[in-house]
Amino acid sequence: MTIAAGLAAEGARLADIALEGETLTRLSPLLEADQAQAVADLQAENRFFPIGGGPGPYGLRLSIQHGRLVFDIRAADGTPLRGILLALGPFRGLIRDYQMLVESHILAVAEGREQRIQAIDMGRRGLHNEGAELLIKRLEGKIAIDFATARRLFTLVCVLHQRI
Repeated sequence: MTIAAGLAAEGARLADIALEGETLTRLSPLLEADQAQAVADLQAENRFFPIGGGPGPYGLRLSIQHGRLVFDIRAADGTPLRGILLALGPFRGLIRDYQMLVESHILAVAEGREQRIQAIDMGRRGLHNEGAELLIKRLEGKIAIDFATARRLFTLVCVLHQRI
């Protein structure tokens, strides 16, 4: 099956997604909101096809272990299908910029600076786009995902990185 056909297949989607690792209590309210929104959006709509991973839908356990991003892909019944490790190095600059924008957003909200908030939100959208493109590139040949799914997964990568 080609990658395009795999993405178009009925079960080429995530039915379940979980973040694993450090405790969630260390997240700022904004990061908690980003995480909740990304997970809700992924549950509502996504395109996800692990190359050679069997029929979907799939479960995903996303974590950071030993400086690597871990995609633990499972069948709908929880049976492990495939594990994929990605080095975090290529993402670090984008993650650092994302975290700076989150901190700036919190400060701008506290100060009531609406124009500043809008500018920061535009910057966050741009970073999400860059992160999505990088994630698609790094997963090439391993997992096929669409752009919207990649944007949401990049948000979760940033949230996971914040916990460390």
